[in-house]
Amino acid sequence: MKEPGKKNNSARPEEWVDLYGDILFRFAYGRTLNPELAEDLVQETFLSALRSKSSFKGSSSLKTWLIAILKNKTIDHFRRVAFEQPAAGFPGDGDPIIDLFDKQGKWITEPTRWEDDPQKLVENDQFWHTVQNCIAGIPDRLAHIFTLRELNEMTTPEITELMDITQQNCWTLLHRARLSMKQCLNVKWFTK
Repeated sequence: MKEPGKKNNSARPEEWVDLYGDILFRFAYGRTLNPELAEDLVQETFLSALRSKSSFKGSSSLKTWLIAILKNKTIDHFRRVAFEQPAAGFPGDGDPIIDLFDKQGKWITEPTRWEDDPQKLVENDQFWHTVQNCIAGIPDRLAHIFTLRELNEMTTPEITELMDITQQNCWTLLHRARLSMKQCLNVKWFTK
């Protein structure tokens, strides 16, 4: 059996989970920050690949093909969730912009300076757990747009098409999501 990193197009479907399950899970988890959702997306990927294995031509590695399927499954999930959300308003949720500034537009509490090394944070599991908790704490629509942009690295035009929103609305929602995330991370991670 070849290593998963090498071109291994001869692997039988019953070997796929052993060869690529962990890689696909890490890929899905990195984009959703939800272990249960990541597992579901990986399972859907394997089922879809099994159904369409005859269409795999071998021009790329089997791993690359499976990751491409998983990426599409992840985007389909966010698209489905986006259409289940209300088009406007987040009842019961505070407005992160209003919560940060007074009536004169000055900071209520000035942002703290982050002293942590960004490279070390990327490698810190506890930090990612905190990020996941912060994403879970903001309204779903903001969380989805933030995840699509910052974790899935989608462009604004891709997000606007997927979410069926205007570019201006996308920028506004991203701004609100980033403010909410910054506020949450200030409290849960950066405040010593």
